[in-house]
Order: sequence, then C-alpha cells, then structure tokens
Amino acid sequence: MRTRPTTHSFDANGVRLVVHDWGGAGAPVLLAHPTGFHGLVWEPVARRLVAAGRRVWSFDFRGHGDSDAPESDYSWHGFGDDALAVTGHLGLRGDPSLVACGHSKGGAALILGEQKAAGTFGRIWAYEPIILPSMEPLPPRDDFLARAARKRRDAWESTDEAFAAYASKPPLDVMTPQSLRAYVEYGLRDRGDGVLELKCRPEVEALVYTMGPNHGAFARLAEVASDVLVVCGETTRSVDHALGAQIADRLPRGRLEVLAGLGHFGPQQDPDACVASILRFAS
Repeated sequence: MRTRPTTHSFDANGVRLVVHDWGGAGAPVLLAHPTGFHGLVWEPVARRLVAAGRRVWSFDFRGHGDSDAPESDYSWHGFGDDALAVTGHLGLRGDPSLVACGHSKGGAALILGEQKAAGTFGRIWAYEPIILPSMEPLPPRDDFLARAARKRRDAWESTDEAFAAYASKPPLDVMTPQSLRAYVEYGLRDRGDGVLELKCRPEVEALVYTMGPNHGAFARLAEVASDVLVVCGETTRSVDHALGAQIADRLPRGRLEVLAGLGHFGPQQDPDACVASILRFAS
C-alpha cells in the first residue's frame, strides 16, 4: 500500500465528505477530481505541489472514494455544493491566495460553486471542465459514457490484477504507474468476502454521466469573476481547443492554455506539465 496523506471526514448538510491533507506550507491549493475517480488520484500532482512550497488538500466528491453515496439523481450542482462545503470547512473560502484546481467534472464543480457563492474561488485552474456550449440546461443524457459505466468490471481478486487490467488498455493506460496505483489502491474496497469492488459504484458513475449535460453552467459563465485558466490537452477528444476557447471567452477573466501531447487524463498522464501550469497560473 502507498503512503497516504492524513484523511478526515466531516458532515456537509447530511453528506459525509472525506478530505485528504497532503501537508506542505505556503499558499493553499485544493484539488477536485473527475467522475469515477477520487481525491487520492491526485497523489503525483499533490506531492509535486508540496515540494514546490504549496499547502495542498484534495477530497472525495459524494459517491466517490470514501465519501457518502446518497440516494439522489447526482445533479452536478451537488458536486458544486461539495466543493463549497470543503472550502468552507478548511477555512479557505475567499482566500485570495487559494488556487482551486479541478479536472473534468471537478473543474465544472468549481465553476458551479463559484456561480452559487461568488467570491469563493479567486483563481480556478480547470483542466477540461465538462461545460457544454448551450444557453439552456440540456436534458439528462444516457449516452455511451453512462452505458459503458454500467458495464464496467467492478470485481477484482487483487489490486495487482486491477492494475494490470487498467494498464493494458484505454483509457487508463495513459496514466503514470504512480497515478494508476493511487487510483486502484484507494479506489477499491473489500466487499466482505475478499473480493475487491469499485468504491464508485457503476450505477453511481452512470448517473453522474447522465446528469452531466444538465447543469447549465455555460449560460452563466459571465457571472464568474474568478481568474480562470481553462486547460486542454492537445490530443483530447473530450473538451477540445475550440470548446475550451468558447468557455474561456465567456469568462470575464478567462484564458486558455493547451498542453502539448496530452489527452483528457492530463493530470494523471503528465503531472509535471500540469504542476508547471498550476504554478505559472498561481504566480
């Protein structure tokens, strides 16, 4: 097992959320993970940020990692609420030195949180935030991502078996060994009979994907006064440069950065490049 950060939980309006404290000193950084992942998948990024002189936390969204998985429709506004709750719990709300970093759903959640509670996040680093270009909230969509999530294998004999399977094929084969180890070792739990299962249950992941188009953040981007860096991978098939530019252009203080050679899993594919981008933005 990997050495883990200090972890604690707290109650956020009836939902128990788990926070990971990576330590460090200096200006704070908060890391928000994508759908189906968890807060410890940020390990390579978090440790590099600590080494660079930052105070770092990550957390598990509802339905992910060791946070509660409530019975709900998993509207993405709930993930925005989680980001706000964690920020308030850590005493970081409105801290001008805070850089809040979100990947995919995590980036969208930070934007949604800022739209709900203006002034929470002075700076947001958003790697391919899932914000679709529509002026109206789109209906929930049971698309290929949701269908694929329901079919995911979720029972393993060991973490080594899971690691080897994920490392052998897309999409997770692009992750560094350290990132993938963190994903596997914290992302599985013993279901009680010695078999390991995914902490983010396939049905929860599918609901999250289904609700992704429905949050309506794009139409309200002009309300976000935060300094926002929208980051896209050069080779991505998710939030490409054109969509990233649309998002950045609608933000009053938004701009776009494209990282060479990276896809949608950039923070797990090249943590050095992403940490360099975060530190440039923070300075």
